[in-house]
Amino acid sequence: MTSPDPGLDPGLDPLPVPEDPADLPRDSPLRDSLLEERAHHDACRAALAAMRADAGLQVVTGEDVSASGADAEVLGHRLRSRAEALRELPDGPLFFGRLDFDEEAGGEHAGLTHHIGRVRIGEHPAVPPLVVDWRAPVSRAFYRASARDPQGVAVRRRFGWAPGSRGDSADLTGLEDEHLGRGESRWSDLVAREIERPRVGPMRDIAATIQPEQDDLVRGEPSASVCVQGAPGTGKTAVGLHRAAYLLYTHPQRIRRGGLLVLGPHRTFLSYIAEVLPSLGETGVRQSTLADEIARHPVTGTDPAPAAAVKHDARMAQVLRRAVYGRVDAAAADDLTVTDGSSRLRITGAEIAGIVTDVLAEEPPYDVGRERVRSRIARRLQARAERCGGPRPASWLRRAERSRPVGACLDAVWPGTRPEEVVAALLGDPAELARAADGLLAPGEREALRWVRPPRSHRSARWSAADLVLLDEVAGLLARPQGYGHVVVDEAQDLSPMECRAIARRVPFGSLTVLGDLAQGTTPWAARSWRVQLAHLGKPDASVVPLTTGFRVPGAVLALANRLLPRLGTDVPPARSLRRDGLLRVRRADGDLTAAVVSAVRDALTHEGSVGVVTADADTARVHHALTTAGLAPDPRLSVVPATRVKGLEYDHVVAVEPAAVAAAEPRGLNRLYVVLTRAVSRLDVVHARGLPWEE
Repeated sequence: MTSPDPGLDPGLDPLPVPEDPADLPRDSPLRDSLLEERAHHDACRAALAAMRADAGLQVVTGEDVSASGADAEVLGHRLRSRAEALRELPDGPLFFGRLDFDEEAGGEHAGLTHHIGRVRIGEHPAVPPLVVDWRAPVSRAFYRASARDPQGVAVRRRFGWAPGSRGDSADLTGLEDEHLGRGESRWSDLVAREIERPRVGPMRDIAATIQPEQDDLVRGEPSASVCVQGAPGTGKTAVGLHRAAYLLYTHPQRIRRGGLLVLGPHRTFLSYIAEVLPSLGETGVRQSTLADEIARHPVTGTDPAPAAAVKHDARMAQVLRRAVYGRVDAAAADDLTVTDGSSRLRITGAEIAGIVTDVLAEEPPYDVGRERVRSRIARRLQARAERCGGPRPASWLRRAERSRPVGACLDAVWPGTRPEEVVAALLGDPAELARAADGLLAPGEREALRWVRPPRSHRSARWSAADLVLLDEVAGLLARPQGYGHVVVDEAQDLSPMECRAIARRVPFGSLTVLGDLAQGTTPWAARSWRVQLAHLGKPDASVVPLTTGFRVPGAVLALANRLLPRLGTDVPPARSLRRDGLLRVRRADGDLTAAVVSAVRDALTHEGSVGVVTADADTARVHHALTTAGLAPDPRLSVVPATRVKGLEYDHVVAVEPAAVAAAEPRGLNRLYVVLTRAVSRLDVVHARGLPWEE
């Protein structure tokens, strides 16, 4: 958020007003404006209902359209997608802002008024819309215009709606005007209240409150990859989701053709953000975790920490490449003889070895290379046959490619394989591992990788989460996976180099929006440099843009968390907050820590909003039991969350239990504690019996 300009205009009263505007004085400009805007909202609701009905009718009509199969399928998909988007648009206010353009400013919008909302609403395509989509070019002035640069805007109006409104026009209870054309500006109380509003339920969109620095990121070019280094509360996740919605709106064919993927750290996080894109009119976007994207098998095994660390190391990519292409053996080529009628067609082993060597030099995916060898052997046979008996039809070539002699030769020099066979052989055979890892992994690292009790075959293997990353790497060596047009990756600082490679394979020609905070890196392999991480993601030239101004986390909470930064081993600037409200309390438990936690939670539940009790993982069950015994749980506003599952979430009130236990629970425990402290968006209670890590 930017500071207000020196000249401030109070505009219209931004505070809540009586539900019935008739209760206002008859000479109040707010009374007339509210009545006018409520009437406009009623017209918008009627138009939206007509749009939904029309979209459904178009789907029914489109099913009977006379066209080719492909054309009908494309048309049907578009009509169904539009109908679904309108049908799934959540109930709520249909606009949040208005732009009145100066008549003398010139341009196509001079003298016009545009209401700004989450989706376009119009009575007919040929007439100006009742509501302009926030992503439309004209809407950018709503976020960018200022008294110093009004961009042709005479008045910017913001609307205040009752919290939790489902779109009833009577819920429009406040207005603010900024007369930018007169060089006057104001700090928006409505925006401040929306940002600070208690968080209950899933994440909300921020279309009404996007700030200029966020807008620059949202409206970036589709072909450009960008990394957002966002301090807590700066809205980096919301920026990434709104960028996805913007790209789908401005480049629908380009993005939808390849598909758009949103990757979150875990399913709880995906549930939290699930309603944001539908609220912006975008449905059908795949939201997933990387674990789900690469899940060839259920995770039934676990790795000791040393084994997991090696499996996630970037060097494993080369180890696996050796393991895959080490199966190719040009020296195994023998002379090949194929019978063609009364003729015997012969290719020498040296010729076959030359074909294999040439294909290897081309560095194709393994399965592609295998088929190239097959094809070139068959064509060599075809040339022999044609010298003896003239041209051969295409069917002859296909039979030659699939003949038993050619298949046996191919299996000898370039055998077919599966990812599971490669990884099982690597981890189960010390000789195979030594060959593939020679010069790359130390003996101790190879020993950590080796399965102590190898399964009888890959079919009975118990795969760990890290094994699935290896399997995905091998699958990518065998055949290129289908790519996406754009991928949004949240909490990207926690990805290992091998996990980054799995994502890179899915956007070979697309773009990335990378979101994260190096200070919040908690995995053993968490990134310490965005440049290194972006290289692993296949986008080394992506721009890195910092967001350091927090809008959600109170200043006192950020100041406490910033005391940990010098000990986190990352070059991250301290975050600052524009919020001076909020409450921070540090409670020392004299004797019974659990009783102190129960007391803190009881106090927290007297306030409005959600309450998150965050503990070291080992203490979660005990604390939950204590709150249940005290009659405080279950409560829809209360969540008891282990520290390892709180990343990406936020609560109005956080009770952080025993910070020293959180910090001591894992190698990057201080980073984990930094995450825990910054989940609070209104109040933070720190309850402890041991010493506080930031005071050591």
